[in-house]
Amino acid sequence: MTGTVPTSPLRARAEIDLGALRGNVRALRSRLAPGAGLMAVVKSDAYGHGALPCARAALDAGASWLGTATPHEALALRAAGIEAPVLCWLWIPGDPWREAIEAGIDMSVSGMWALREVTAAAREAGRVARIQLKADTGLGRNGCQPADWPELVAAARAAEAAGTVRVTGLWSHFACADEPGHPSVGAQLHLFHELVAYAEKAGVEPEVRHIANSPATLTAPESHFDLVRTGIAVYGISPGPEVGTSAELGLRPVMTLAASVALVKRVPEGHGVSYGHQYRTPAETTLGLIPLGYADGIPRHASGRGPVLVGEKVRRVAGRVAMDQFVVDLGTGPDADAVQEGAPAVLFGPGDRGEPTAADWAEAAGTIAYEIVTRIGPRVPRVYVNGQENSGDGGDRGDVGPQGAGR
Repeated sequence: MTGTVPTSPLRARAEIDLGALRGNVRALRSRLAPGAGLMAVVKSDAYGHGALPCARAALDAGASWLGTATPHEALALRAAGIEAPVLCWLWIPGDPWREAIEAGIDMSVSGMWALREVTAAAREAGRVARIQLKADTGLGRNGCQPADWPELVAAARAAEAAGTVRVTGLWSHFACADEPGHPSVGAQLHLFHELVAYAEKAGVEPEVRHIANSPATLTAPESHFDLVRTGIAVYGISPGPEVGTSAELGLRPVMTLAASVALVKRVPEGHGVSYGHQYRTPAETTLGLIPLGYADGIPRHASGRGPVLVGEKVRRVAGRVAMDQFVVDLGTGPDADAVQEGAPAVLFGPGDRGEPTAADWAEAAGTIAYEIVTRIGPRVPRVYVNGQENSGDGGDRGDVGPQGAGR
């Protein structure tokens, strides 16, 4: 593994392999039911990978839509010159509806309050708003309850007749698709069919109908409809152990997180390490200091357990993860003696070169791999590799090289 992360004066780096991302998109597209397109979800700065470079790479590989949570994420894509269809789904009263309308962004509507705000903004802008009606088929989060669906559909049709909106989509979201065979998946799918049929009978002519997330894309082709929304799978991470590993799914993790060892020192037996002395050296040993901490997104819950590849050997975090740093016990002998300041410490990557994976860190922290990659903070520069491919959708391709807090 030594040398696979390019040497650099950077304290730490998150290397983002855009070639792997494109490969993941193509692999996912190969699984789609006939006629279905793929939405690459780039919310939360593309799950911590960098929204603009990842959006462009996904479009290069054939994604036909992009998805964001907040309108500000969607507007940033437009400001960067991306013209592909974008759906934004997490709105609050007073959000920038007019700006989104003028930018040609599809806006999700889950209730009457949102429809009122978007129609008012459309009248003010003098443009037709593109909206997608979201149904709550069982997740219990965002979306319109089935009992309220007739009212929302009727009001949306009236707004269409008035020329303020165009209903471009009907959609929902699974609760347990990461558990193949869970009874809720079939129940939600059945209800979605009913709600779509009701809306279409009322005159709605959607461009897209969609309910499948990453796990449903991989395990439930009957849920693909016109579009699937793939988030974590685009970044090469399995949506859950019951779905399969990344390798089993034909996906390659896109992010490799590494740091330079900041200090190597010999300490005696019984030496306390980090806050609270939860770890004491069992014998005279060598400690290595890794300049990453919970301020960078390294989970404190992985204290004493988080795996790190240092000097060709996987070590564990010794003691507590602190705000800016943590320690590994390098032991003794030639393996420890070979580690010097500046040596690479790889926290996670694809896993095929001996390094841990984000899934390994998730297990150590008692969480999911989604959180591991998404929480890596802006203090860690993103360094993009394998980014040289012609983009089919607008804008300067400045997606190769380090990006810092302003990414």
